[in-house]
Amino acid sequence: MNTRNRPGRHVSPQSAATRPPYGLGTPGGVLQGRQPEMHVAGAAVEPNPACTMQGGRLCRHPLTNEMENRRLLKHEETIKGCFANIVPVLKRIAGLQHEPDFVEQAQAIASQELGFELPAHILADAWVSDLNMRALYGESVMRMLRFQAEQVTASNPPEAVGTEESVSFLLDCGYHAVDISPCSDGRLKGLVQYILRLPAGTVQSYAGAMFDVDANVKRWIETELMRFREGRPVSADAGTRYLKMVVYHTSSSDPAHEGCAAHDSNVMQAAEKGLERLREFRQAIENSFCCGASVDTLLVGVDTDTDAIKVHVPDADGDMSLYRAVDNLALYRQTVNDDENTARLKVYQAIQAANTQSGWGRGNGEPHEGMRRLIATLLINNLSQIEYVCGNWGGRYPDIGHNERFISVGEGFEEFQLRNLAYFAHLHTVEEGAPDLDVGIRIFKKLNVSHGLPIPLAVHFRYDSRVPGSRERTAERCRRVKAAIESRYGELARQGLLACGMTVQDKRAGSPIELIEASGG
Repeated sequence: MNTRNRPGRHVSPQSAATRPPYGLGTPGGVLQGRQPEMHVAGAAVEPNPACTMQGGRLCRHPLTNEMENRRLLKHEETIKGCFANIVPVLKRIAGLQHEPDFVEQAQAIASQELGFELPAHILADAWVSDLNMRALYGESVMRMLRFQAEQVTASNPPEAVGTEESVSFLLDCGYHAVDISPCSDGRLKGLVQYILRLPAGTVQSYAGAMFDVDANVKRWIETELMRFREGRPVSADAGTRYLKMVVYHTSSSDPAHEGCAAHDSNVMQAAEKGLERLREFRQAIENSFCCGASVDTLLVGVDTDTDAIKVHVPDADGDMSLYRAVDNLALYRQTVNDDENTARLKVYQAIQAANTQSGWGRGNGEPHEGMRRLIATLLINNLSQIEYVCGNWGGRYPDIGHNERFISVGEGFEEFQLRNLAYFAHLHTVEEGAPDLDVGIRIFKKLNVSHGLPIPLAVHFRYDSRVPGSRERTAERCRRVKAAIESRYGELARQGLLACGMTVQDKRAGSPIELIEASGG
């Protein structure tokens, strides 16, 4: 597999071990660097060649949704800016801790600058000893998470999300359900909303270093049972399929160090494992429920430096190869100077060519029409994202490595679909999700612990209010997972370097996030 598709020259970025956490290394901690020349971890990088048209003019791809790009940029700047502001505000508050009206001053600053008040008991104890900045930082991250989730829900209520049109599109492609398993890596946290541009309500996304085949078979059964019992989204005799996607990733700037941590930055290994699990999942369904219970599978790669995708196009039998794919960054370059109709035609031609080329991985004919339409839509949507990165960061993100703010444990927050905001470990028990959690803790030891900051862990599960006792059982699961985390990483916990928050949320769209206390609540 050719992984050398980087848009600029090679750089040797600062290692994650020495890179400061977000907000500590840049003035004010806000998004930086939307100019022609950009910097990656302190090293100057030439502009991405894909970012200029002939004559040196800035790129404007004919298929770009510029209005959506502006909306997404505002959303990203707002959310990341608020999280980045935590450290400067706490530094300011720390300098006031011996003032006679410290508590009042601190709360006024926090309310004005962060949007919420700080824990009163932590502030009140500052006169006895130095202010517990670790506890204050951890609590601030958890409160900012809940505050921003409320803001996102208020500005984008469920009824305003156009999911019906998207569901209709997927049904037209022949799919009643789309289930995506990306890596836990925080650089893929914006996969659905940014990279693929799919409304969150139309797909399920469960992150992990590698998806569990048995758990995915269980989700398939639940989806099909709903079709039989409730006819949602279509009845069982509609002839549609279930689509399972796996997303792996690499870094074109530094593939040997900034790729998938769970696979030692070996992109070939990550892609092979993803393809292997997809085959096992498909085989498990067919073995258990006969060949009539068909599923489609799709493997997608992401360059987390540019957000460009590589789609491994299935053949007529649904089989995929690591050597048969459409590289969307190359397609962007080939179409950036075309008119809209020509560019769209070239997208479909690229999909067709993927299975007609000779040599390694040649497929047995083209995929069915629905799969072609879906792949074309993903590619076209991603062209907007490539231009989003081009127009705002010169073609490559300045934070090519890990730069997450917290670890999301459990079922995640649907309100946040944002690159490098959270490392996500989808689990029901710590024992089950230990490999993902261990990778996340290792990452945050470099990002936070090396600077004396605790690791924020947001334990979050969803309950079904229609089921008696569901909330109470879910709250208890939060407490068990929190206790297991503190036991597994006992030394960090004893040093005050773990900051665990617990929340639950009803499964109904738009439900508020509810805080769970360590005992009761």
